[in-house]
This record gives sequence, C-alpha cells and structure tokens, in this order.
Amino acid sequence: MPYDEVLAARVAGYFTAKKIHPETKRMMGGLVFMVRGKMCVGVESDRLMARIDPAAYDDALRRPGCKPMDFTGRPMRGYVFVDRSVLRTESQLASWLSLALTFNPRAQSSRRKR
Repeated sequence: MPYDEVLAARVAGYFTAKKIHPETKRMMGGLVFMVRGKMCVGVESDRLMARIDPAAYDDALRRPGCKPMDFTGRPMRGYVFVDRSVLRTESQLASWLSLALTFNPRAQSSRRKR
C-alpha cells in the first residue's frame, strides 16, 4: 500500500520551516526521513513512524493513537507508530516530529551491510 502523500508533505513542510534538510528514502513500504544519516521519522499508509528516545517510549505509548512499531513480531523499543487520526493539527504533528528530532543527535546510525 502506498504511503500517505499528504502526511509526507506535511512532514516535509515542518522540516523546511525548521531549516532541516532530511534525505528521503523509500523503505518498508513507506517514505523515511533521514536526518544526519539516521532514520528519524517515516510515513506509511495511514500512520507516522517516529524514532524516539527509548527512555520516553513508555510515556509515548500512553498518548492517544500511539502503538509500538512491530515489523518482526517483536516491538522495537524507541520506535512507535502514530495513527493519522491524532495528527490532524500542525501542533499535534509537530509534537511527534519534535520528539523524534530531539533524540536524533543521540541515535545510533545503523551499520551499512557490505
């Protein structure tokens, strides 16, 4: 299923307004925004993926519309899905993007396979 292009445009607009220049990659059936060479957020069919501080993970899961990211049958701590229904306003979206951007400088880069 293709990713939500409207949500992707909103994410891109947020980054532009903040003068952040992410690299975008098609990945996992969606569009991923890489900041400083690290996965920061992504857009899927009807939700946002955010890479957040693992220490903030449990609190994030208590927020409406937030679920663990689970591609492998096992949740990945520090990665969450946020349902589009709770991203209606720019401030709602900004809160999740800000959370991901705050963690990004401390996030580990994934190792490239050779």
